[in-house]
Amino acid sequence: MPLSVGTIAPDFTVKDTNGNTVSLSDYAGKTVVLYFYPKDDTPGCTKEACSFRDSYVTYQDKNVVVLGVSMDDEASHQAFTNKFSLPFPLLADINGALTKAYDVEGEKNGMHYSKRVTYVIDGDGKISQVHTTIQTDTHASDILAGLGV
Repeated sequence: MPLSVGTIAPDFTVKDTNGNTVSLSDYAGKTVVLYFYPKDDTPGCTKEACSFRDSYVTYQDKNVVVLGVSMDDEASHQAFTNKFSLPFPLLADINGALTKAYDVEGEKNGMHYSKRVTYVIDGDGKISQVHTTIQTDTHASDILAGLGV
């Protein structure tokens, strides 16, 4: 069961698409959209990532950070980013610690993955929204609507 609204978002430190170290605390004072997805370059995950790509200017204009998370490695994230021109970082949660901390781990046929769940974290580090029912092709605009944009 995903974390609840009002919970302090667990801090994390992982590598992003380009091998940079990223921590949630790097974004203190900003709204962060932390979206978890199962696998790079699969149909639903591609639609979701592209919805954020297509709305990214609006996110930037509102000073909202977008971070995608899956258990894929940096090389997979780089290929996915390059193929679809994604302008935001993807976080490589290769050991699943971030996925587990946010309680979104799934398992199928012995394979572990991040379930499709999105958290909106406010500038004080509290979870203000949790999205578990997601329309991948409109997800980014749905989040913006929830933020009153």
